[in-house]
Amino acid sequence: MIDARQIEQLRKIIGKENVLTSPEDMVSYSYDAMNLWAHKPDCVVLPVDAAGISAVLKFANENNIPVTPRGGGTNVSGGSIPIKGGIVLVTTRINRIIEINKTNLNATVEPGVILQDFNNALTKEGLFFPPDPQSAAGCTMGGVVAENSGGPSCLKYGVTKQYVLGLEVVLADGRIVKLGGLTPKNRTGYELMMLFTGSEGTLGIISKITLRLLPAPKAEKTVVAVFTDVAVAGEAVSEIIAAGILPAKIEFVDNWTFDKFRGLLPDKTLDTCQVILLIQVDGLKETVEAEAQQIFSLCKKTAAEVKVAGDKVEAVRYWAARSAHFSDISSRAHTIVNDDVSVPRDKIVEFIKRGQEAARRFDVPLSFAGHIGDGNFHPVVLTDSRDKEHFARAHQCVDEIIEIALSLGGVISGEHGIGLEKKRFMKKAMDPVAIEIMKKIKDVLDPRHILNPGKIWEDEADET
Repeated sequence: MIDARQIEQLRKIIGKENVLTSPEDMVSYSYDAMNLWAHKPDCVVLPVDAAGISAVLKFANENNIPVTPRGGGTNVSGGSIPIKGGIVLVTTRINRIIEINKTNLNATVEPGVILQDFNNALTKEGLFFPPDPQSAAGCTMGGVVAENSGGPSCLKYGVTKQYVLGLEVVLADGRIVKLGGLTPKNRTGYELMMLFTGSEGTLGIISKITLRLLPAPKAEKTVVAVFTDVAVAGEAVSEIIAAGILPAKIEFVDNWTFDKFRGLLPDKTLDTCQVILLIQVDGLKETVEAEAQQIFSLCKKTAAEVKVAGDKVEAVRYWAARSAHFSDISSRAHTIVNDDVSVPRDKIVEFIKRGQEAARRFDVPLSFAGHIGDGNFHPVVLTDSRDKEHFARAHQCVDEIIEIALSLGGVISGEHGIGLEKKRFMKKAMDPVAIEIMKKIKDVLDPRHILNPGKIWEDEADET
């Protein structure tokens, strides 16, 4: 608990206008995009530079005050929930694109830059930052790095960690450390920079980011294939990869989202099918044309309907329908429980079938969507938190889906992170020695455990 004297000290440290304490503000910063958890902070601070972050952390560390870092708040695993109260430190006012360097194919940005704004700036320069989480319109670059974000393009291009060249990080005691650099090759000592990429704000707060970029693809094509059976769709994906084609994206949506494709695909097909695959290839124009045609031919053998988007406008409509999945499903229920697991590609069909069986057994509605090309799925269970019995069954179903993923050699999170949602599974998902090493790293970098406490692994109090 922060007292009035400490609030006044914070105002002197970073300015009265950068400290929020009203009840309305405390509610606003008490939840994330899932709204499954709600814990109010004692105050919210919004520094305007790295020095401000440093001063706040130094003060918090000296006074043993919990600090929960937050960007756009679009996370869905509880990572930005201040479950111990204290300070929520928001980086959205530190939001400059410092440099975009076409010669070196890199850019330096501050953590509060919105990903979509960054992408728009890159497009003007003919450049490309591949990670593309569905929350691009609201998520910040600090969050993208702290969560090691992914998205549809990761099949071909990889996740955020493949593009981080350098970081400036403020440690728990207020010290500012610079890691990495500007060059794509840097073999100097331990890879400390990677500790903070995907650390979910538990080791330090990112204050500056240098990213590797790529030239924007010269051309792209979208193929849409509709299947009557999940297994057949999974086999089509395997055939595409086996044929030596590596699409930029292969996305999967089930018939819960088919209404978004009305007017784009025949009603009769949508009424009788289960799965839509959206496949995008990119690169040189000639290669793209050839690969799109090859994918069309492969899918045509088993799909009920296959189309190649005639132009960019049509392709954008297909991808907009896919992007609307989360909001569309959210609108169909009072509460949703959104999962995030990854399984090996050759286990995709078994994972989906076993997940559907679990949903039938627990008698809860289940929707599947995800990045099927790399085995990363987002099963969504529709429920109502006001109906305690149904809500409990929904969580039981999600827990079983996570167990299924682990049994198939998968992982408990592909891109959303652990946060609050998955920490109870960490002992099953990781070698105990690895967890011990992680905790020792935490002790070194944040010995008083003020940074994002209660996340990733269970506290001793949770375990008893």
